[in-house]
Amino acid sequence: MRGKAGSGKTILFVCIACFLAGILFSGQMWTRPSNNHENTLLPPRPDCDHKRKLIEGRPGDVMEEVVKTHQAIKSLDKAVSTLEMELTAGRTSQTGGRQQSSNHSAQKAFVVIGINTAFSSKRRRDSIRQTWLPKGNQLKELEKEKGIIVRFVIGHSTTPGGILDKAIDAEEAEHKDFLRLDHVEGYHELSTKTRLYFSTIISTWDADFYVKVDDDIHLNLGMLVSTLAKYRSRPRVYIGCMKSGPVLYQKGAKYHEAEHWKFGEEGNKYFRHATGQIYAISKDLATYISINWPILHRYANEDVSLGSWLLGLEVEHVDERSMCCGTPPDCDWKARTGNVCVASFDWSCSGICKSVERMRDIHKTCGEGDGAVWNVDL
Repeated sequence: MRGKAGSGKTILFVCIACFLAGILFSGQMWTRPSNNHENTLLPPRPDCDHKRKLIEGRPGDVMEEVVKTHQAIKSLDKAVSTLEMELTAGRTSQTGGRQQSSNHSAQKAFVVIGINTAFSSKRRRDSIRQTWLPKGNQLKELEKEKGIIVRFVIGHSTTPGGILDKAIDAEEAEHKDFLRLDHVEGYHELSTKTRLYFSTIISTWDADFYVKVDDDIHLNLGMLVSTLAKYRSRPRVYIGCMKSGPVLYQKGAKYHEAEHWKFGEEGNKYFRHATGQIYAISKDLATYISINWPILHRYANEDVSLGSWLLGLEVEHVDERSMCCGTPPDCDWKARTGNVCVASFDWSCSGICKSVERMRDIHKTCGEGDGAVWNVDL
């Protein structure tokens, strides 16, 4: 190579030429796949960066969507439950069962409140009309504007058309606030009356909730409606003050349970159930009672009977303590702290002791105000 001076320049030229040719060749090899096989070799890529930036930039929107989805799921669950009950009701009516809840002509309402009463309780009814229950045109407006139905619930005497029944007829003509049942009144027939009450009202009113309350209880209608509204989207709801009292096996006791042996050994307690002074159930549960009323067992106590009917079902038990406040000073103190009670009574009397004499004072002390129920947004 030293003997040939021009060979070094030739080699340098050849190297440069090879380098340029390599660059040209490699550039074509990288370009072709990107042009000809881009869609084949590379999977489509979602705009992940854009969505990530959207989520990071607006977290409130994400939470809002989560809440909406959760509410939609609950509404769908309730709709499915309602459809299942209506389907069962339709089948029952086709097979000749006593079921009228599928009657689409029933009046729409938010809640139906039945005040359990007796022939001897006229003074109690008057004390309620003078305090927490609207009268006359106001009662009609409450039904029309708010969908709140309130009725005194009573059956008939052992001699239909007798003096007792005529007295109720006269009272109904004056106030128009009764629901009459085809039932013979009697203290030991409360479980039968409750069963018939739900069967009757669900064929008359198509409501979200059905409530039973005794006629010696102080009730704040606005608070009751507001409380029920919180559970409007949930299916199969049973609301009240849940308790588990002793099973009284001694004969002669006021609440003697003749079938105490079904609850185990002496001294055992009942299963959890809402106390009988006031409780509420959703439409699908009332429908269930209406469909199956002939085979629903009745125990000595009406509240135990209702609890047993719902015990084996997929039911949400809501222990709502505002539905069992005490009379003053208890409900007064709670009202002053902003926790107005739904209902007030004395546990020692299973209602308000001497309710006729005390109802007005309790309403004045623990009442929510006459306009509260009209301001509830449903």
